[in-house]
Amino acid sequence: MDGFPILSLMMAVPMAGAIACLFAGANSARWIALIATLVDLVLGIALWANFDQGGLQWQFQEYHPIFGRFAWALGIDGIALMLIALTVFLMPICIGASWQAIQKRVGEYMAAFLFMEVLMIGVFTAQDLYLFYIMFEAGLIPMYLIIGIWGGADRIYASYKFFLYTLLGSVLMLIAMMWMVHEAGTTEIPALMTYNFDPHVQTWLFLAFFASFAVKMPMWPVHTWLPDAHVQAPTAGSVILAGVLLKMGGYGFIRFSLPMFPEASAQLAPLVWGLSMVAVVYTSLVALVQSDMKKLIAYSSVAHMAIVTVGLFAFNQAGIEGAMMVMLGHGLVSGALFLCVGVIYDRLHTREINRYGGLSINMPKYAVLFMLFTMASVGLPGTSNFVGEFLSLMGIYQASSWVALVCTTGIILGAAYMLYLYRRICYGEQKNADAAAMPDLSVREVALLAPIAAAVLWMGVYPESFLAPMRADIRALEARLAPAAPAGDSKIKMGAPKQPSEGHHEEASAHGEAH
Repeated sequence: MDGFPILSLMMAVPMAGAIACLFAGANSARWIALIATLVDLVLGIALWANFDQGGLQWQFQEYHPIFGRFAWALGIDGIALMLIALTVFLMPICIGASWQAIQKRVGEYMAAFLFMEVLMIGVFTAQDLYLFYIMFEAGLIPMYLIIGIWGGADRIYASYKFFLYTLLGSVLMLIAMMWMVHEAGTTEIPALMTYNFDPHVQTWLFLAFFASFAVKMPMWPVHTWLPDAHVQAPTAGSVILAGVLLKMGGYGFIRFSLPMFPEASAQLAPLVWGLSMVAVVYTSLVALVQSDMKKLIAYSSVAHMAIVTVGLFAFNQAGIEGAMMVMLGHGLVSGALFLCVGVIYDRLHTREINRYGGLSINMPKYAVLFMLFTMASVGLPGTSNFVGEFLSLMGIYQASSWVALVCTTGIILGAAYMLYLYRRICYGEQKNADAAAMPDLSVREVALLAPIAAAVLWMGVYPESFLAPMRADIRALEARLAPAAPAGDSKIKMGAPKQPSEGHHEEASAHGEAH
């Protein structure tokens, strides 16, 4: 595929679909959106199949100057590849989940989703600093519209809160970017990843980026927009928000904060650990007392994302690999859990847990799939989340056994609130006749949930297929962080960090010279 602009094509297809949806009728818009997302899924599979795991770090590169230093510069490594795969996998499922639930302004709704797919792929492929910023910020617009137009009763409040929280943090990031371009003389992200900024300045740059990525993750205490956004968003909006949009914060840490500001990252790691420990325990306890299903899953997302930040700032291969696997696993499992909530919400139009009970009697297929995703969220061995959480905790244990201990208690609490939710929904007496009369999953609903179930089991049983494309990039990041990494307090070491294989990443710093 040398020279073939597959990344631009993957953005052009949903963009063309979005424009077509604006001028199509309701039913036509549904089919256009579904076909466009399925085409992108096929292109994503081709991208994965043609990715050379032993080749150069940056592959499928495109470079077209626009003006000044700004360029249409695209390219991916293994980390970006996995997040793109997650995006194109979830998008057709989101369109299918909206097939009957959305009845007003269908064309505009489908166009918003397709436009959001363009921007999400743009975030993960951008190799120009300003192009990344445009894609990163523009992603707010379609999500703001999806919540504000097609959301619940308090949708206006939730959409404004979502927009303002995420926008304010990014203003500081833009200022930092402008200074970095002036200092380094380039906007190319691969070159900036190997540029050595002054350690005294790094702290300020790190904090500017942290203001944006911490909100996007979201980290405690700037997480309060997330439960409101999830509760008010339509089902598919919640799926893509939890599945992909939250991962942009983690991707930002991996792509910018850690490699560009390694000394500042090491200096401020205890701050990140502290915020993450509070998030894991506090939001798990808050989830335990929720009466709204969506709010419970939203708070669980904050706890899972805290495991991601803990793994990333462990500064070792196990922690970073675990953080990536948690992001991928959580993207699948949380999306599936929101779909499960949407299934019964479409029938009874309430998310109150107490209105249900005993659904395993009249909805056995639903109960089986919901059980699988509940177990995956808890981190049952053989499911996706187990791999990521185990690696993250193993990584942070090498850095700080106390942080590992606190985060492990959060996982125990996670088992408590998820199993408690499942018991109240699917077991017990059928106290409400309307819940007892609900039909089981339709063919369309099985078609939406079955692929996610297969992916969750695939990731749990054979995680190497997901880890292998990322491993060389994670080792390169670990090597970049090694000189600044804080000394761990654990007596058990998992071995010296491995260096990236020769020739695999040698052109990372020479990216600019290629053009």
